[in-house]
Amino acid sequence: MSTAAVILIVIAALIVVALLIALLRRRALQREIEHDRLSREAAAHREQADANVARARDLGREAQDARRQAEEHAAAADEHARAAQEQAQRASELDGRVDTAGRSAARHDEQAAEREDKLA
Repeated sequence: MSTAAVILIVIAALIVVALLIALLRRRALQREIEHDRLSREAAAHREQADANVARARDLGREAQDARRQAEEHAAAADEHARAAQEQAQRASELDGRVDTAGRSAARHDEQAAEREDKLA
């Protein structure tokens, strides 16, 4: 083999090695860019997840407060219903006493009229 052929082979090999190095660097750069992109996306998703956790926690507290208020209102409604029933029963008893008092008043009015007639 001649010296020129060896030199050409060495130059060709160096060019191939240089191209391989450039290709490997480009791939490494692309992987780094992809890694950075995925890291940013992961960070954004993590931030959104944290925000959603906080929102869920706040909504949970709000739901618990709403349940507590509903229970308080239900207890108050039960108490009002009981009080209303007691008042209705008392009103019914008073109606009975009104009738009795009315009859008694009418009887006494008749007796008073009879006595007044005897006076005249």
